[in-house]
Amino acid sequence: MSDQVYQKFILSPNKPILIKVGGSVLHNEESTYSLCQELKAMSICGFKVVIVHGGSKAINEALNIYRIKSTFIQGLRQTTQEAMKIIEMVLCGQVNQHLVRNLNRLGVPAIGLSGSTNQTLVCDYVSEEHGFVGEIKKVNTTYLECLLNAKENFLPVIASLGVDELGNAMNINADLAASYLANALKVQKLIYFTDQEGIYDKQGNLLALLSEEHLDELVQKSIVKDGMLVKVKAILESLRQGLNRILIANGHQKNILTHALLSEKNVGTLCVKEY
Repeated sequence: MSDQVYQKFILSPNKPILIKVGGSVLHNEESTYSLCQELKAMSICGFKVVIVHGGSKAINEALNIYRIKSTFIQGLRQTTQEAMKIIEMVLCGQVNQHLVRNLNRLGVPAIGLSGSTNQTLVCDYVSEEHGFVGEIKKVNTTYLECLLNAKENFLPVIASLGVDELGNAMNINADLAASYLANALKVQKLIYFTDQEGIYDKQGNLLALLSEEHLDELVQKSIVKDGMLVKVKAILESLRQGLNRILIANGHQKNILTHALLSEKNVGTLCVKEY
């Protein structure tokens, strides 16, 4: 039965693919360049691609320089107003532009944005304790769709920030931002590139294929924790909203994007509604 799941997917140039790239991957020059080369090939072939990125390592380094302590609550970074200024500077001015420049240098028409651009991601506050951490309430894809459907086939590169109703910048977990944008854009596939091979069971074995039911069980039994817990919850929400092709894989592997799109069977963890 699982073999049929792998055989069902046929890549289409007409529907977008959303790729969430973790900060650990972007912090590695070799991994970043390898990914950009693959994105160049996709752009030449006319595929519609959206990138969402975090920047955890770069943010940690910057906060340490400014002697701002990082505290995580249920996998989300507690964000003071002072920390928010640093996070916005790092995500938009450093991480985002570094990736965009690498893509532009290869001839890819990438455009750097954030979730606050044109109020793409509008948020409420998660809690008073979390500070300037946003819970996404509204997604506006009008601007993104214009870029994707333009004859130039632009590639949006989106930093994981949002805004509240008053226009204040909000820190958003990049996994959740990717999930909400993927749902709104009705992508054919959502891919998470991280520094792990995928999702593991209690014994540390890689789980190659998971259904919504199995993912929910991993959460209920506290088998997935911390950052992976946030990812799995984001994946569950996407599956419930109608997406049926979500992959978690190690973004440091060479040619990982090609493998993730064309040969899913031996790559990371594939999450589907059911099988």
